[in-house]
Amino acid sequence: MPTLPRPFIEAYVETVAQAAAAERAGADRLELCGPGEGGLTPSDATVAAVVQGTDVPVHAMLRPRAGDFTYDADEFAQMLRDIPRLRACGATGVVFGVLQLDRRLDVERMRALVTAAEGLRTVCHRAFDLTPDPDEALEQLVTLGIHEVLTSGQAADASAGVPVLRRLHARADGRIDVLIGGGVRAHNVARIIAQTGVPRVHARAVDAGVIAEMRAAVQRLR
Repeated sequence: MPTLPRPFIEAYVETVAQAAAAERAGADRLELCGPGEGGLTPSDATVAAVVQGTDVPVHAMLRPRAGDFTYDADEFAQMLRDIPRLRACGATGVVFGVLQLDRRLDVERMRALVTAAEGLRTVCHRAFDLTPDPDEALEQLVTLGIHEVLTSGQAADASAGVPVLRRLHARADGRIDVLIGGGVRAHNVARIIAQTGVPRVHARAVDAGVIAEMRAAVQRLR
C-alpha cells in the first residue's frame, strides 16, 4: 500500500493567541479571520501580528460582511482594496468566494480578485458548497487559476460529503487542491482522509486542542 503524504492541517483562527497555539499544536497553515459569522476580513494589526508571531503560512479571509456571498458594487470594491492591504501585512494567501444571485460562481468578479491577488495563493471558500453544480464550479475555478477549494462536499459536514469529495478530488486530478472542511475533528479525520484520498483538511481551532488531537489522529495513516 503506497504511503500517503503527511496530512496537511489548516487551522481557522481569529486572534494572535489562537494562531500561536494552533501552530504549536501542529497546524501547517493558518486561515486568519476577523470576528463575525463565518469569519470576516481581519484587521491590518491582527494580520501583521500573526505573521510576525508565527512561522507557518497565513491566509487571510476576504469577506466584507456576514451573510450571503453576493456583493454589491461597494462591497466588491472593498474586497479589491483589501487585497494589497493584506499582502502588505504579510499574508501569503487570500480566501474568498463570490456568487451570482442564482448561486453560481460570479466568474468575472472572481477573475478580478485572482488578478488583484497575483503572487498570493488563492482559495475559494465554502461559498463553493452553495453552487448548484459542483463539477461545473470546480472547472471554473481551475480555469480561473484558483489554487485551492475549501469544501464539505456540499453536505452539512464533511463526513456526509465523502462521496462528492472523492469525486471532486478525482476530477481535480492535481489541477487544483481540495481542502476538506466542515465538522472535521480528531474522531473522524483519519476516516475522512482514507475514504476520500484527500490529505488536506481544515478545522476551526479557537481551541488549539482540536489541532493537537487531529495531528495525533492522522499519524496512524502514514
